[in-house]
Amino acid sequence: MTTLPIVLVTRPRPEAEETAAHLERLGYPCLLEPMLEIVPLAGPPLDLGGVQAILVTSRNGARALASRTTERGSPVLAVGEATAQSLRALGFRDVTAAGGTAAELTDKVRRACEAGKGALLHVRGDAVATDPVPLLRGAGFEARSAVLYEARTPSAFSAHLERTMRQGAIGYALFFSPRTTRTFVTLASAAGLSTACAEIEACCLSAAVAAALDGMRWQAVRVSVRPEQDALLALLPSSGERRGSRGAHGQ
Repeated sequence: MTTLPIVLVTRPRPEAEETAAHLERLGYPCLLEPMLEIVPLAGPPLDLGGVQAILVTSRNGARALASRTTERGSPVLAVGEATAQSLRALGFRDVTAAGGTAAELTDKVRRACEAGKGALLHVRGDAVATDPVPLLRGAGFEARSAVLYEARTPSAFSAHLERTMRQGAIGYALFFSPRTTRTFVTLASAAGLSTACAEIEACCLSAAVAAALDGMRWQAVRVSVRPEQDALLALLPSSGERRGSRGAHGQ
């Protein structure tokens, strides 16, 4: 029986464990090395007075929102079905899923909400790739942010990851966000593992994630057709044989 190569998972916990479970069902061994640690921020309950809708752009935001309010009936607009499902599982009853990007969420808000009928509250971490608040204000909405968690990056790879990469045992690396991807590239360079990355196929959730790999040579860089985990995992071959490289970065 052919042994499949190790798949590196770089997303934060607990989502990393969920991805690992999917990989195990596909027969892949995996190594979890989160490039972000999500840390909830303490604070008083959220003031939702005058808020017509809450905007949630990640599952981390869903968990943070649930921890800072007992209100479950307010309208919530979520980026992606996975975030929407997390909100529903946490008890929120009025949840609408937009597309998989903050821009699609902004478009959904413009259609579902009405300027002048109350504020929009964007639940977020300390850093975001795209902030919908300025866009919504430009469209005439009253919008504000609530920073409920922070994302901390590691200062170095674990000894286990370094050893595994130097052994050439990792065949694929899964990248879910530009920030985690940039962190990985920085730490790989600092550890002198650029050559090891040239033997790994990078699988990216979006073109923006793939762009964050610039400066590092990979065996191949593949981009998911949709910003969803199932589409990302579909980039992996279903047999034990490695597919031929498509060549340079971005192909």
